[in-house]
Amino acid sequence: MPQLHCYVSEDIAKRLQAKAESAQLSLSKYLALLVKRDLNHDWPEGYFEIFRQWQGDPPERPTSDAWEERLDWQ
Repeated sequence: MPQLHCYVSEDIAKRLQAKAESAQLSLSKYLALLVKRDLNHDWPEGYFEIFRQWQGDPPERPTSDAWEERLDWQ
């Protein structure tokens, strides 16, 4: 498995270590999970094509309610 190296400030390193310990993980495992979570935030393949398949009426935005009146607190 490849190893990656990065440099962070002492403060960041301490905070990361504390987060890893609170999650009961090694720092390496904690960082690997953060990276994996970040990389998995893409839209699923074909997600936007679903909208092109819509065959019903186009969606309409409902009318807005009237604005409420508020007292002037000056």
